[in-house]
Amino acid sequence: MTSLIPETAVYTAEELAHLLEAGEPLQIMDVRAPLRVTQGRVDLVPDSLFHNIRGSELINRTTIDGTGLDPELPVAVVCGAGKDSAVLAFHLSRLGLDARSLAGGMAAWYRVTLPRELDPPESLDRLIQFDRIGKGCLGYLLVSEGEAVIVDPPLDFSAYLGALREADARLVAVVDTHAHADYVSGAVSLARQLGVPYYLHPADAVYPYDGTPARIEFHALSDGQIISFGGSALTVAHTPGHTEGSVSLLAEDRVALTGDFLFVESIGRPDLGGKEAAWAHDLWESVERAKARWDRGIAVYPGHYATEGERRMGRAVGIPLGTLLQENPILKIANREEFVQLILDSKASFPEGYRKIKAMNLGLLPIDPLEVEELEVGRNECALGGVS
Repeated sequence: MTSLIPETAVYTAEELAHLLEAGEPLQIMDVRAPLRVTQGRVDLVPDSLFHNIRGSELINRTTIDGTGLDPELPVAVVCGAGKDSAVLAFHLSRLGLDARSLAGGMAAWYRVTLPRELDPPESLDRLIQFDRIGKGCLGYLLVSEGEAVIVDPPLDFSAYLGALREADARLVAVVDTHAHADYVSGAVSLARQLGVPYYLHPADAVYPYDGTPARIEFHALSDGQIISFGGSALTVAHTPGHTEGSVSLLAEDRVALTGDFLFVESIGRPDLGGKEAAWAHDLWESVERAKARWDRGIAVYPGHYATEGERRMGRAVGIPLGTLLQENPILKIANREEFVQLILDSKASFPEGYRKIKAMNLGLLPIDPLEVEELEVGRNECALGGVS
């Protein structure tokens, strides 16, 4: 049967990401409904090069007049799944533009994951940050003497497996820094697939909204625990506040993988479990312990970021703790009551889908890839807002 969708040139999500990160002059035409665009869009272009016109309107135009499109620049046409955009890219090509469709649409954009090499401590051979640019989510691969640990992988962990093969390393452990609410974790599935332990703090192995125990197999993490691999080791620091079981993973005094505890420009919001007052106090105590115990030169690599401004180490997201303490306003607060009050005053709307994502990550609901695609629309909302 002949397809009704015309043959047209495409950008893969990875190709588009690399082009935009390299600063290539390229414009975006998003043909989705404006409401969908507000939920999340390709945001690596300046606003002047981002355009949104409904596909039903764009298809009826006989010129590009009034579209805002620059006839001299290539254009990536974006829709939800890559079907409407193929038709509209063909239409724009007939109007004289160098137009290509984003293959797989925004669904593909939210999945694309770019690896970035970080400066490893002496005991590590490789330290890779995986940047899921459409979501602002970060995960990690650490390699030492042929053995590896993966931290906070998404459901599509193919990029991690590719890097693992390229490093010629054997995976020995998978860790979630906490039970995620903004994306479906691939950690349990990855650990099962490769036959290695999956680690989670037991305080997070429970559904926080009603106390239902998780239905997943895991190895319990505890404060001060050592996860050894190759010639290196990760030390577990229990840093509750974002969740009751949030942990940070420390490599020597050089690297802290902080999950949703510390971000470059904020901290993890403590209201996603519905216990913001109690968890805000936990967060204060976690911050104070980190200030007292962690070396100021340790590199903080978080589990999320909100804006391009959080890239402080090239394209990577990370910051030395000493600089973080100087620049992050909430970390400069020296009074518990003021700290907690700021958190309570900064409470944002609750993303309702996070309840279902959390349940999936705890094995309490089946994981349906199509449902996951819809639940993961938009960037993460795990950071405390309103901090300035």
